[in-house]
Amino acid sequence: MGLVSNFRSDLQKEQHLSILLDALYKKHLHQYRFQRISDLKKQLQGIDLILTRSMDQKEFLIDEKAQLDYVNDDLPTFAFEINYQKNGKTKQGWLFDPIKKTDFYALITGIYSDEPNKFTSCKITFVNREKLVFFLKSKAITENSLVDFMENSLLRDGKIKMPGLDSKTEGYLYYSKYNKTEKPINLVLKLDFLIENGLAKRLV
Repeated sequence: MGLVSNFRSDLQKEQHLSILLDALYKKHLHQYRFQRISDLKKQLQGIDLILTRSMDQKEFLIDEKAQLDYVNDDLPTFAFEINYQKNGKTKQGWLFDPIKKTDFYALITGIYSDEPNKFTSCKITFVNREKLVFFLKSKAITENSLVDFMENSLLRDGKIKMPGLDSKTEGYLYYSKYNKTEKPINLVLKLDFLIENGLAKRLV
């Protein structure tokens, strides 16, 4: 019953947040039309939104990732999922998943709510997925290298420093061994680091 309640609560939060997001897209993305996707198959492929550029009708597939666990807080980082546990098996996370068709991640941070079921403001940072993966590869950070690193490391709960990234200014691995059921391993990256390296742009 608790998991069902949590799922419904998360779904309601997402639906309420989408009202704010659509208003912000309409205000700031004048050169694009946007279509919110409700088809589950497309959502599982990493498509929550399709942006169509007016000048040439080019489409961009957007996967929205929102920090809904941190409402009324503004974190300087975002967690990119490497893998997680389900039914005792390790599953591939969304960052390196070849099934995902995502062109850009829309990272929703700094989400504020002044009253229940109503979000009043947030930050939206667009991250170019292809550029991010290529950039990480240039630092010898790939799915295989991360798996090797994790297998050869004594994985402990919490923050894990890794070669190729400055843990204070760039990023690190984070293993949620005890506080989350799926025990995800995430690559946590600083938003300013992504922007400064041309991998991301802040919309608002």
